Formats: sequence, structure tokens, C-alpha cells
Amino acid sequence: MPAQTFRKLPYRPRDAVRTRAGILAAATAAFAAHGLGGARVDEIARGAGVNKALLYHYFGNKQALFLAVLEEVYANIRGAEAALELETENPPEAMERLVDFTWEYFLEHPEFITLLNSENLHRARHLKRSKQVRALHHPLVDRIGEILERGIARGDFRADVDPVQLYISIAALGYFYLSNAHTLGTVFDRDLLAESEKEARRRHVQDVVRGYLRPVVLS
Repeated sequence: MPAQTFRKLPYRPRDAVRTRAGILAAATAAFAAHGLGGARVDEIARGAGVNKALLYHYFGNKQALFLAVLEEVYANIRGAEAALELETENPPEAMERLVDFTWEYFLEHPEFITLLNSENLHRARHLKRSKQVRALHHPLVDRIGEILERGIARGDFRADVDPVQLYISIAALGYFYLSNAHTLGTVFDRDLLAESEKEARRRHVQDVVRGYLRPVVLS
């Protein structure tokens, strides 16, 4: 009986980038749904289509994976902000676009809010270990500062605005509303997630920021 021959298959190294991205996507969904404590590594590995050993190979442990997810979601929002090219627009229009972008991003990425809520429960213990997140935010502050400087020079904005405080306010006006929409809606007996209510909130946020930035006129 002739010996069987086997065709040697070409070696295909594992696509590390794709595998890592798949693990991060599955981990993002799990951590957003269950928080750090409730998410299970077994569930994340199954969602990514890998075994736990490979997950640990790429990320080390559950806490390191959670930090990687946080770094990823921060990188995504900062990258999307940079793509707006606000420096090409007049300062008032640039600020309006930033406000609208922030509001719409929170609406389209509810996992961003839930992940940050989870990390705040841990007093930013994981983010404090990240140099990447801090580095991501320096360009954001510089960009807002540049818009403010141009607006001040044109007489569009008041001259005493701290760009960090301004951004925190812009984010907070949307973040608090959306992260507490269910409790606030119950208290005030309004469906705050109805399209009309969300649009009213967007206009309100624009009015608040525009009013704050308006130059002070001394009589």
C-alpha cells in the first residue's frame, strides 16, 4: 500500500493586530456592560474568538486589559476631535462644532460614558498608570487654547477663559445629562432620551457655552 502524502500548508503567522483589536472590542463591550468587577475573562475571550491563554499573552491580566480599553476609547475620541480640523474655521464656528461633536459623540458611544463611570468608581487607579492618556490630552488643550486666542484677538470671546475648565464644562453638560437620563427623567417625569428632548439639550448646551464665551461689556 503506497504511503500517504500530505501537502504542506503555507505557514500563516497569527495576525497580531487583528487579534488584539478583536480582544479589545470584546473587552470594551464586556466592561461597558458589566464594569471591571462584573466582566469575565472567559466571556471576553469567547467574544473575541480566542482562548484565555492568548488573551493573557497580549494583555497580561484583567486589570491591564481594562486599562488598554480605556486608552483605546480615549484615543478614539481624541482622534475624532483632531479630524475636525477646527483651526481652519472662525473661532465661534469652531467652538460650536466642538460642542456639537462632543454631544453627538457621547450619544453615539454610550460605552465611553459607562467605562469612565466604572473607572471613576476605582478613583482612576488604572488611568494613573497610563502615560498615553495624558499625552493624548495635551493636544486637545492646545487646540482649544488656540481657538480661544484667535477668538479673543477678533473680539469674539472673553479674555479670561481656562481651556481645561472650558472643556470640562462642555463635556459635563452632555455627560451628566446622558449618564443620569433615567434618574433625571424619573424625577422630572420627562423622557430625556426622546429625540425632541435630546435636540433641546443640544441647543441648551450651545447657548450656555456661547453665553459664557461672550465678551464682557463694561458699561
